Amino acid sequence: MTTIYEVSKLAGVSLATVSRVMNKNARVSDKTREKVEKAMNELGYRPNSIAQSLASNRTNSVGILVSELHGPFFGQMMAGIEQTLRAAGKHVIITTGHSEEEGEKDGIEFLISRNCDAIIAHVEAVSDEYLIELNNGKTPVYLMSRYVEALADKCISLNNELGGYLATKVLIEQGHKDIAYIAGPQFKSDASNRLAGHKRALAEHGLPFYESLFYIGDFKETGGSDGLKHFIDKKLTFTALVCANDEMASGSMKYAREHGFELPQDLSIIGFDNVIFANYLFPKLTTVENPVFDMGQMTAKLVMRDVYQMDEQNIQHLFEPTAIIRQSVQKLST
Repeated sequence: MTTIYEVSKLAGVSLATVSRVMNKNARVSDKTREKVEKAMNELGYRPNSIAQSLASNRTNSVGILVSELHGPFFGQMMAGIEQTLRAAGKHVIITTGHSEEEGEKDGIEFLISRNCDAIIAHVEAVSDEYLIELNNGKTPVYLMSRYVEALADKCISLNNELGGYLATKVLIEQGHKDIAYIAGPQFKSDASNRLAGHKRALAEHGLPFYESLFYIGDFKETGGSDGLKHFIDKKLTFTALVCANDEMASGSMKYAREHGFELPQDLSIIGFDNVIFANYLFPKLTTVENPVFDMGQMTAKLVMRDVYQMDEQNIQHLFEPTAIIRQSVQKLST
């Protein structure tokens, strides 16, 4: 069996140079890369993961920690990360944290124990201080959909405050003034920032924020149905509903139809994320675009640049949301 040492000898370069070629390192000239690839072809050498690890002190694997495995949001996120890394010859190891502090810490420790070259983490329960301390270790941790100022160069995040503002502004521009809000769990920064944006839009248009029209859901379909039920049971008056993600919006729409509402004639509803099913609900859901697939790709590119020294440029750390107008919001007749 041909070894990396034979490739090195035939090409007349060091083992480290062969390793850089195998790992697609940008710090290799085209001439040298051609020499190494020619030697590999002549010898019929195919690099395997063990040889690459020995030569580069890398496992060519990246750990991914997400809150859950189910649901379209995390599916899009993982797809963006995995596809980008796989195209660069890297593989992923995936585990979950379930939005619990101990679960997230256990997941990170597991990925470190697997000798991952880096970790991409979507974490919500662990503290900023924990993440900062973690990055003092040998395994760099990159944050997806979270911003920590001290780790700004390792964060890819969304302007959630702007997204919450845009969602409510869409309703106000359609004449709605009595607007109910179903938030996500407020210990999650994306949920609290979206709520802050909602309040900013109300204040900007001289509208009060009523605690009675505020409900904290769970970012799941049940949160949407339970929230709308809560408002209806309280016999509150409102013409529009903001849901802090599309799953809760779908739960609200289902509950509304089951209880005699005509949508959007009786109630306008807007979501957040623009997950794949939003375009297939009835009526089609007006929502706010959360480009999580693109953000996953960008996080992977950041890892490729920093950890694997690949020539990735134009890294975008902050993404801007946009409103996606469909049929679930109707202009309020005067």
